[in-house]
Amino acid sequence: MAKRDETVLLGGTQHVVIECGGCGVMHTVPQTKYDSCYREGGFWHCPNGCSRGWQHGADKQEIDNLRRERDRLKQDTARLHDEIAAEKQRVADAERKAAQVKRRALAGVCPCCNRTFTNMQRHMKSKHPNVVPLEAKAV
Repeated sequence: MAKRDETVLLGGTQHVVIECGGCGVMHTVPQTKYDSCYREGGFWHCPNGCSRGWQHGADKQEIDNLRRERDRLKQDTARLHDEIAAEKQRVADAERKAAQVKRRALAGVCPCCNRTFTNMQRHMKSKHPNVVPLEAKAV
């Protein structure tokens, strides 16, 4: 690809002075040709016959880059929405499970051994002393 060095005025026309990347010879290309090849893609030849320029225009490359970026952002957005939905579901499941355990405990069912007791507090202190009551966890 040509490297843009400077512009000069030759015969009333603006030219870009460049060095050929293939053979190293310095030459000029009309500014309009250079700009057209840059935008739309195209080639010119140095005095030694080396083909120089852009296969695709810079505008097309920029559009392709923007499309890729847009698609990547859409994928990221969809992934984040999925993660949010999964997290909401996990929270709802945990709340449902906590409510179930609380209802069962109020009905006298031990959350550890699933047996029914009339005096749940005494059972928990004697058989499961390492389990912390929900009221103590909340504080």
